[in-house]
Amino acid sequence: MRVLLDYRAALRERTGVGEYAHQIAAALVKGHAIEGNSHPLLELTLFSSSWRDRLLEDSELAPAAIVDRRVPVRLLNLAWHRLEWPSAETLTGGTFDLVHSMHPLLMPSRQAAQVVTIYDLDFLKHPERTRAEIRRDYPALTRAHAHRADHIIVISEYTANEVVTLLEVPRSRITVCRPGAPLWTPSPKARSASRPGARYWERHR
Repeated sequence: MRVLLDYRAALRERTGVGEYAHQIAAALVKGHAIEGNSHPLLELTLFSSSWRDRLLEDSELAPAAIVDRRVPVRLLNLAWHRLEWPSAETLTGGTFDLVHSMHPLLMPSRQAAQVVTIYDLDFLKHPERTRAEIRRDYPALTRAHAHRADHIIVISEYTANEVVTLLEVPRSRITVCRPGAPLWTPSPKARSASRPGARYWERHR
């Protein structure tokens, strides 16, 4: 299977969405390695675009292919969300069986199955908390894109229930893929401060 994953959220300092995207890519690569390279069951391509930041090769993500385009993020989002152009095939020069968007709006494709990711629907209930393209596009387009998507990934049963209730998507078209804690090692000082009463004793000993 040829899969294109939108890796843009992980391009710079990773927020929660960026770390989620990175860990999905790493897990897919790990599964690919287990199957072996002679007849791979998965051909993963990571897509990124930015005017300033470049997606560099990462040993943790090898042997995934990388497609990095010098296209401003806001410009591409506007074209994708409002014009559904250019297609993933046009941008990458490749063909895919599945394209996976890391947000609720579809990645345009001429022929691939389209998967979207929904973390929550707070932007529908509290649009005043949002800004930029999230405020401009998500409330207006998410419902239609969710119904057109071949499948939807959510991060919790709560979000799955919200997608069913608010967007009226059948539960059978939703899969829960819970985020896990990254392999970060807290510093000794952070571990000490996390214990009940630690700060009090640090101040009064």
